Amino acid sequence: MPTYVYEVILANGEGGERFEVRQSMTDAPLKEHPKTGQPVRRVIQPPHLPGEHTDRAMEAKVKDDRKLESLGFTKYVKTDSGRYEKTVGKGPKNISSD
Repeated sequence: MPTYVYEVILANGEGGERFEVRQSMTDAPLKEHPKTGQPVRRVIQPPHLPGEHTDRAMEAKVKDDRKLESLGFTKYVKTDSGRYEKTVGKGPKNISSD
């Protein structure tokens, strides 16, 4: 069941306290706070999409690097200065286009 975020609608129309409610997708949105009876509206939240810096992504990257090295490859990553630095494998530590 998804968790929805709601906020209390203040007298001036702005958002107040926020709270979460687990509801079925087929349930109608709440119109009032379940405890206080104040008017509420559902708040649209951005989806949580794992990025490249999550623990899972970092773990996958480490496993990929180990696999590359075990297969005899060398991996270089471009730095901000335009140089390439070795992350795994054999070969020179840095490569530059100079």
